[in-house]
Amino acid sequence: MILFLVCLWAAGGASREDVLGQVIVRAVAWGAVVVLALLAPAEPRRIDRMVPALLFASLALVLLQLIPLPPALWAALPGRGSFAPVDTLAGGPVWRPAAIVPGAAINAAGALIVPIATFALMRGVARSDDGRLLATLLALVVASALVGVIQFAGSGLSNPFVNSGGEPSSVFANRNHFALFLAIGCVLAPAWAGRGERLRAWRLFVAAAVTLLLLLLIVASGSRAGMLVGVVAVAAGAALIAPRARLSFGGLPRWAAPAAMAAFALVIVLLIALSYGENRAMGIDRALNASVNGDMRRRGLPTVLSMIAQYFPVGSGFGGFDPLFRLHEPYDLLKPTYFNHAHNDVLELLLDGGLPAAALLLVAPVWWARRSITAWRALAAAPLPVVGSVILFIVAVASMFDYPARTPMIMALLVVAAAWLSDAGALPDAGEESMRIRRSMRTT
Repeated sequence: MILFLVCLWAAGGASREDVLGQVIVRAVAWGAVVVLALLAPAEPRRIDRMVPALLFASLALVLLQLIPLPPALWAALPGRGSFAPVDTLAGGPVWRPAAIVPGAAINAAGALIVPIATFALMRGVARSDDGRLLATLLALVVASALVGVIQFAGSGLSNPFVNSGGEPSSVFANRNHFALFLAIGCVLAPAWAGRGERLRAWRLFVAAAVTLLLLLLIVASGSRAGMLVGVVAVAAGAALIAPRARLSFGGLPRWAAPAAMAAFALVIVLLIALSYGENRAMGIDRALNASVNGDMRRRGLPTVLSMIAQYFPVGSGFGGFDPLFRLHEPYDLLKPTYFNHAHNDVLELLLDGGLPAAALLLVAPVWWARRSITAWRALAAAPLPVVGSVILFIVAVASMFDYPARTPMIMALLVVAAAWLSDAGALPDAGEESMRIRRSMRTT
């Protein structure tokens, strides 16, 4: 699992199908599936059945769009009437799949081997090894941050496995995805610090220093969505570590914890203000100087909504946004660069998958909410389900402004987070766990 994650970190930071990294991560994912088929664990980890159900339902939906349909049935699907002249060029009616761009749908189905392999590998990770998995993920985030620091220093370093846009984005192709990865680290750091029976002061200081570094890089990255999820991640991380801190430092005065939190918040504000004063806070600059008319996300929104209405309830087919948007693109949106995605994955999934995708988009949040309530209630018992809940939430928030879940690295993180969150159903009572920890501390 660790080797697989390292591979994804190195080559899985892009979502385009034509980058070199896709060949590497998919080959490794298929290899992992083959190895697991031969060497499957005797007693695999139990994961909530909703996780594989949603995963394989997504795969089934993509494959369903690739089934060839009779010409009359295909022509009757919403939005297909404008393609009727193609039959004349083809010499007569032909059988076609529901996906208007079949090659893109095939690529979308192939991309799902990464989360499937992650799920299979996660079933072989014992819960006693979750601490090492957490530490590995945090180390990968810190490594991404260090690469980002080198890029911000003007080194010109770039990842050969992704399509870099020329902006500092570490091992990712997109600064929004990079900022989201850093925000995830702001949740992983306090969770790592809180591992064990007793909260160690040195771990707490290391986690605080790492969080400060990640926040400064998020602000410097220029990602407005990254700043939003970064704030959410830091707040969730503070809430996550608070119960463990109260138990470990219960002998301190009551004002000590609020004072420490206030001091940490003040340090964050001062460092960000210093970065802004030194023109290193590109994210704040972009947020303050954002032009509503100049933001392609807003300008293209009416066109995307009209496309959803035109192809609903069947959908236009997964992966085909780029060529279809060019078909519907009004003249006032034409520019030298192309609009590769809707930059709102909820809307793009509705466009691609229609009503079936909408059903999955309703089922998944309901499962997340139910498990998250249980996880937060039992926070004193185990932090990892809460970590999984927060990761899923901030990826969902970031997906309202971009498409991070299409990158292999974030795909794998989603599956790991879902597996951690699914453990919430088997957690012991939070109050009993708190009493057990207090008794252990007294004995110590």
